[in-house]
Amino acid sequence: MEVAGSAGSSLRRHSLSISSRRSHPVQEDDETRSDNVSEAGDTGDRALPSRRYSASSSFRLSFDRLSENASVPAPFSHSTPSVAPLPPDALSPLPTSAILGPEDSKQESDKGLPELLDYASCLIHLAVFGILGVLTRYLLQKLFGPGVAGVTSDHTILYLDLPSNMVGSFLMGWFGVVFKGDISRVSEHLAIAISTGYLGSLTTFSGWNQKMLELSVSGHWLFAALGFFIGLFLVAFSIIFGIETAKGFRWLLNKSSITKRYEMKWKVNTCKRQLGVMAVLLAVLGSLWGVFGALAKAKFKHGGSAAQLWFGCMVGPVGVWIRWFLARLNGRGLGKSGLMKWLPFGTLIANVSAACVMAALATVKEAVNTRNCDTVVAGVQFGLMGCLSTVSTFAAEFNAMRESKHPWRAYAYATITICVSFSLGILIYCVPVWTRGFDIDT
Repeated sequence: MEVAGSAGSSLRRHSLSISSRRSHPVQEDDETRSDNVSEAGDTGDRALPSRRYSASSSFRLSFDRLSENASVPAPFSHSTPSVAPLPPDALSPLPTSAILGPEDSKQESDKGLPELLDYASCLIHLAVFGILGVLTRYLLQKLFGPGVAGVTSDHTILYLDLPSNMVGSFLMGWFGVVFKGDISRVSEHLAIAISTGYLGSLTTFSGWNQKMLELSVSGHWLFAALGFFIGLFLVAFSIIFGIETAKGFRWLLNKSSITKRYEMKWKVNTCKRQLGVMAVLLAVLGSLWGVFGALAKAKFKHGGSAAQLWFGCMVGPVGVWIRWFLARLNGRGLGKSGLMKWLPFGTLIANVSAACVMAALATVKEAVNTRNCDTVVAGVQFGLMGCLSTVSTFAAEFNAMRESKHPWRAYAYATITICVSFSLGILIYCVPVWTRGFDIDT
């Protein structure tokens, strides 16, 4: 009887410890979600299928070893041979299938591409969609600029990149927030290419910051302040409007069951399909670079916006790649303790650094003042710096912070990004223009 009583009390203590381990993560989930709003926009190469698979495999291996090495308590092994040892479910409260989920168990049977090929395929996706983003941004500039609609201008608070930033933020609500999971089930690389590659390159923070610096250097400080304030409001409203309209469209799709009908047909979930898509996009990227190189060479001696565009399309993918690698810092925080996890340091570094380099290139352009220099500098600004910085990802992070338990973080993040970029831009661009008396267009 004493043995049975001790066994029962041991089982009760074990069940209590299991229940406490179950309830503790639930309490941490809300705080974790509140701290990880910085991962709402982009997480870089941490989102790659190969890296996620290896992480889940290592977790399963360590979990299995823990189950194998778990020893039965002393009262069971010596004085009660008739009492059966604890079942595996008691040692591991959640089954492995519940931890990994049905999708992960399917991925285990087909791992997809190896890690190096997975990286290469993702870089190719990012490059192709980044170029498409640059072209779309240029078309929106021309469509809403002084030459056609006349809505935007270099000399007003409605800067040239405002339409592309608004359109990109709206589309981020669709394909980077609401439908990103559905796109990921078809192709992980396609989801990254659309949100990070296309929408990240369609929008640009460095161009926004530079236009406000150019207004300030001419003495229009009020216009610059209003440009930041109105620009932030319109971008934030655009992603909210995109999310709400996408939810409505998603409801219609669920009613008609269209997504379930075509999801398996177009799913790129095998190594063979992924290699096929990779080969096609590699051929497309090579063709685009060849065409843009020939066009840039033909137009370079004449200068102008056409030469700047083709040169910008050639160097744009480099900016996308750098921003994608920096995005791995989002959600990590500072130091080993992960201080300030809520602040997306990857996106912050990309936007601030691109704004600083953009301002430095503008200073070089004013100092040299030759046609060839203008073409190269403007191409690098429009392509490389425009793709390195992003507003769509910034808007997704801002919106996630605003809807979290700590909405003040959204405004703190926006203030840090804008104030640091603008202050450094004044030192890099405005001060040299004022002190050296460069002749700028007012």
